[in-house]
Amino acid sequence: MPLPLPRRGLLERRLVIVTGKGGTGKTSVVAALARAAAQAGRRVLVAETGREEHVPRLLDPATPPVGYAGRELQPGLTAMRIDPFEALAEYLSLQLPVRGLVSRVLRNPGFRQLMEAAPGWRELITLGKVWHMAQGRRPGGAPEFDLLLVDAPATGHGLTFLDVPRVVSSAVRAGPLRRNASLVQQMITDPDSTLLLPVALAEELPARETAELVQRLREEVGVAVDRVVVNAVTPPPFPPGLEDLDERLARLPAELHVPGLPGPRTLARCAAHLRSRHRLNAHYVGAIEAWTGLPICTLPLLPQGVRGPEDLDRLGTALLEPAAAEAA
Repeated sequence: MPLPLPRRGLLERRLVIVTGKGGTGKTSVVAALARAAAQAGRRVLVAETGREEHVPRLLDPATPPVGYAGRELQPGLTAMRIDPFEALAEYLSLQLPVRGLVSRVLRNPGFRQLMEAAPGWRELITLGKVWHMAQGRRPGGAPEFDLLLVDAPATGHGLTFLDVPRVVSSAVRAGPLRRNASLVQQMITDPDSTLLLPVALAEELPARETAELVQRLREEVGVAVDRVVVNAVTPPPFPPGLEDLDERLARLPAELHVPGLPGPRTLARCAAHLRSRHRLNAHYVGAIEAWTGLPICTLPLLPQGVRGPEDLDRLGTALLEPAAAEAA
């Protein structure tokens, strides 16, 4: 059965995990939401989980890497990249009193090669670091961060990423590993504080993968999901009253010449392409809504991609609109 849909705004969450098929723009969504949250007065931590950093460059192309230690990039907005080996070293140093030995073991090439082949530990230690960051407190007891945004692995690995704590909790009967896995599992399945935010494109393959993701989340993982973000949606290409502009252009005399413009046939083909692209996007936006049974938040197509803060602000405004509508 579907989880109850928490009718709360994105900025009211403690933890938002963003995933989606590769190429859907999920990292741009993370950066846009982080910037919007910081501008709204929230203290935000962005945690990337990939092998490379992308969010800092979207926020400021000239910024140096932030690394595992992280750095505040804008007032109220801190970013970091969770390196699993550094997170493992931190965890073992907290559990064992021999930090020097831990450091030597983790630097050993044979040990690292063995760990690279071991399934599940990356996901568990990464989520464990997220849990640890969520426990941080400022002087006075307030949370260090109001909102944690996790740029999770793409859809294919996202379910494994989220399901590992449950698997470990079920397989390990006792000890610190089971205890810590259970704490992480409680965090990601708490619908009052944690939300999974799928990002899709209004095209057939991303739409179907998103529908499958939502179904499996409900049936297997138990992480709350209450909306789908559909990115790069082509707007209506023609002004009201000129919905058939491509057909009108095609009826113009082929020999008609307007200085500075292509011929009517070329203009008609370009207009027809825009119209068909808009229709395709509209169809799959409706399909995602029908297949998932969830509200859709559409983000506009940015033909040149995200080029700076202004583009992120456009996306951020659109991301927060559904929450405003729900609140009303």
